[in-house]
Amino acid sequence: MTTQPASALHVQRTGEFRLESGAILAELETAYVALGSLDAGRGNAVLVLHGYTTGPSMLDAGSNAAEGSWNGLVGPGRAIDTNRWFVICPNMLGSSYGSTGPASIDPRSGERYGANFPRIGVADIVAAQARLVDALGIKRLAAVIGPSLGAMQAFEWATRYPERVARVVAAVGAPYRPQNVVPADVLLGQLDDEPAWRDGDYARDPRSMIPWLTRQRIATLDRYGIDAELTPRIPGRDARRAEIERLAAQWAREFDAGALLALARAVEHFDVRGRLAQMRAPLLYVLARSDELFPPSLLHELAPLFDAAGVSWSSLVLDSDKGHLASGADSALWADALATFLDAPAPGKRDS
Repeated sequence: MTTQPASALHVQRTGEFRLESGAILAELETAYVALGSLDAGRGNAVLVLHGYTTGPSMLDAGSNAAEGSWNGLVGPGRAIDTNRWFVICPNMLGSSYGSTGPASIDPRSGERYGANFPRIGVADIVAAQARLVDALGIKRLAAVIGPSLGAMQAFEWATRYPERVARVVAAVGAPYRPQNVVPADVLLGQLDDEPAWRDGDYARDPRSMIPWLTRQRIATLDRYGIDAELTPRIPGRDARRAEIERLAAQWAREFDAGALLALARAVEHFDVRGRLAQMRAPLLYVLARSDELFPPSLLHELAPLFDAAGVSWSSLVLDSDKGHLASGADSALWADALATFLDAPAPGKRDS
């Protein structure tokens, strides 16, 4: 149940991959999009990381991305200028768009992993990305950038591999899982109430989950602010609802229910606040006024922690009514600030 974005997908395949839990995946596949060219010194690589229910297609114009398409930020002459930067956008471990996840075939059984996919954490997701970066011969990333769960991955990169990250951009996300993010046990309860889930044995007929996934997607898009994002081009309320339903149905045909649970579990215990002092890279932290998932009040909570950790940081709160979609849907509000941040020299960690 995967689709290929307009930008061509590459797939890196390696052998065994040990998770933090000690479980071992017999094979690791990482699908990714690469835009631009790697320079001779291999120092212009920018890692762009997607959110919970998206994939590398977040870089495509008109992408059905819950955090809004980032096509306005990534491309020739844009803030993340692919004439200058070599952009790598990997599909994260556990997701549904080409990388190893619950919909993948387990080489040891010849069947889909389904609910037997081992539990993963954000650290595992980032370790898989590090393996890809290693395979591309890149020792240090010019920037690690992402929205939502992509921002969580960016914080993980900055604190787990500080010597490999020159800049960090975290948009509509946080260095931990806030209460507004639906816990995995709540999602599991909803799945258990769905007959098509078959107590986790859904992989025998994954398409039977499409109606449930469609309903979930509609609720998610409503919560993320899709109505405000669509209003300028679809003024009629009924027409907007029809478009939301169309987008939800399209996504539900592509996304695996097991991946939804696996990634919810991955962030359940994510929290790098205690490791912020390990960051060496400067941080651009971007929130949105109307985002209910990662509200701007996070800035007041995290600012003292960034300062105490000696992080060199700056912030923006986007004056957008497009909620969690704001970083992509209202990209013009911060594109110049992003370009300026990437243009500036990347100093080391400040003395504490």
